[in-house]
Amino acid sequence: MRTASLLALLMATPVMAQPAQDIETVIGDQIAAFQADDMARAFDHAAPAIRRMFGTPDNFGQMVRDGYPMVWRPADVTFLDRTEMGAEAIQRVMIRDGAGQLHFLAYRMVQLQGAWRINGVQILTGGVGL
Repeated sequence: MRTASLLALLMATPVMAQPAQDIETVIGDQIAAFQADDMARAFDHAAPAIRRMFGTPDNFGQMVRDGYPMVWRPADVTFLDRTEMGAEAIQRVMIRDGAGQLHFLAYRMVQLQGAWRINGVQILTGGVGL
């Protein structure tokens, strides 16, 4: 009986870990798209409300370049803690910019039709917030 319980637990672990991995994949791919100047791909990761707000990939890219330069061209990205609330989550991320300065951000994630999308990003003061 113990073996069956352990086997069931081991088989369930990847399923439980999947949402977190998906969130990190979405954020990481959006950052990679910015680095490649692929605004269409970066825009694809945005939630519908964000897409409506900016209208076009180029408008979205300009906002990121101007307001989030550390996301536009990071030197290093580290995923920190995450708070999951069903179909929504907050993923904290630490980004080191090209000058070596650390920035802490909170990515608001929303799950729509089984896929995670970025529904906003907040720069955290001193690594705290949300």
